[in-house]
Amino acid sequence: MTNPPAVPEPAARPRRVLLASPRGWCAGVDRAVLAVEKALEQYGPPIYVRHEIVHNKHVVQTLEKKGAVFVERTDEVPEGAIVLLSAHGVAPTVHAEAAARNLATIDATCPLVTKVHREAVRYAQQDYDILLIGHEGHEEVIGTSGEAPDHITVVDGPQDVANLSVRDESKVVWLSQTTLSVDETMETVNALKTRFPNLTSPPSDDICYATQNRQTAVKKLAEDAEVIIVVGSKNSSNSVRMVEVALDAGAPAAHLVDFAHEIDEAWLEGITTVGLTSGASAPDVLVDGVLQWLAERGYDHVDTVTTADESITFALPHELRRNLR
Repeated sequence: MTNPPAVPEPAARPRRVLLASPRGWCAGVDRAVLAVEKALEQYGPPIYVRHEIVHNKHVVQTLEKKGAVFVERTDEVPEGAIVLLSAHGVAPTVHAEAAARNLATIDATCPLVTKVHREAVRYAQQDYDILLIGHEGHEEVIGTSGEAPDHITVVDGPQDVANLSVRDESKVVWLSQTTLSVDETMETVNALKTRFPNLTSPPSDDICYATQNRQTAVKKLAEDAEVIIVVGSKNSSNSVRMVEVALDAGAPAAHLVDFAHEIDEAWLEGITTVGLTSGASAPDVLVDGVLQWLAERGYDHVDTVTTADESITFALPHELRRNLR
């Protein structure tokens, strides 16, 4: 009796990486980091930077090696020195503190954050109560709140809405931190609209284009990736949100790492498709490191998943176009 022909084993699925585009540095981060580098080049170290210029461990460490000194308070800067303000923005009181210490100030606030500051000032001048959707204690929220402290109430999510009170329900407006999850922000906005039917919306969405684009891209990755790796720091709001968005979009797993060596090989057990992206404050050199790490473990086929094209750039702070000393 003849034995039946052997059935061939199914071919193993190739290991691959789905690489999100756009990802990584946005125009505001690029401008802020370049501002520190130009200031060091133009005036020499040390250049004092109030708070981390952007929320990324690698960027901060790299700039420190070049001569940047990061401080949390204005009074840590020697009188008469140069201080550069981070991309997250600061309250007007910080500018007053800098002037009182005779500091030469370079303002690297992201123009999209400045837009929210101006909206806050305008609505406060019109005597609106301003409901600022954002995370209490985040530098951007502190800076925006400082523009109109008597008019702004921070709303950290839908759970805060029931306990809100305003002076006049016909004069209430919402604004938001620029780096939030789009979906979660709209959930809060919808709750606010139910609570305050006459709620006014800002002239345009406060969540920045880069945050929205990166969240859209990670949702696309979630359609096929079995695990998603987001490169970014844990104190980066937009990076943390991207992990949450990936999971909400159906990704079986998603993890945030600063560097490739932080990846746990257990995450890849039985995995053939890895999604990879990075937060708006993470430089692409860190993504390259993860790609190399994955390639060494057999994930050497990379497909780019493009969901938007970005061409926005911002001019350097005007203070770098004149002599501060």
